[in-house]
Amino acid sequence: MFEQRFRVYYEDTDASGVMYHARYLAFFERARTEYLRALGFDQQALMQEQGIAFTLSDLAVRYRRPARLDDELIVSVVVEKAGAASVQFRQRMWLAAAADQDLAELTVRAGCVAYPSFQVTRMPEDVRTALQSK
Repeated sequence: MFEQRFRVYYEDTDASGVMYHARYLAFFERARTEYLRALGFDQQALMQEQGIAFTLSDLAVRYRRPARLDDELIVSVVVEKAGAASVQFRQRMWLAAAADQDLAELTVRAGCVAYPSFQVTRMPEDVRTALQSK
């Protein structure tokens, strides 16, 4: 399991002082990006050097508790399944100070597409192997 820490800033909150619902998705996205980077894959390089990109095809989010200004968050990334042309992640967000209090959970599937045509394509073997090993 990969984990990434984040902080909730004023720009992430809504008028009620809690993190705006769409910002949860941004933090989940950042964690997946950092996870790929930790595996040795920079998304910009994947586009430019291998001619592929990942695009979301399906997601389901469950909000459990609100995050608030200045909260320190931890977002985890787990690969549930890495197929020939897609990968499914399960993610969890919680307060760093309270690991037993989930803020949100996400299941997301990302498809591998040729760049820049965005036609579905097979994932490069090195990427799929790295994702399957975690």
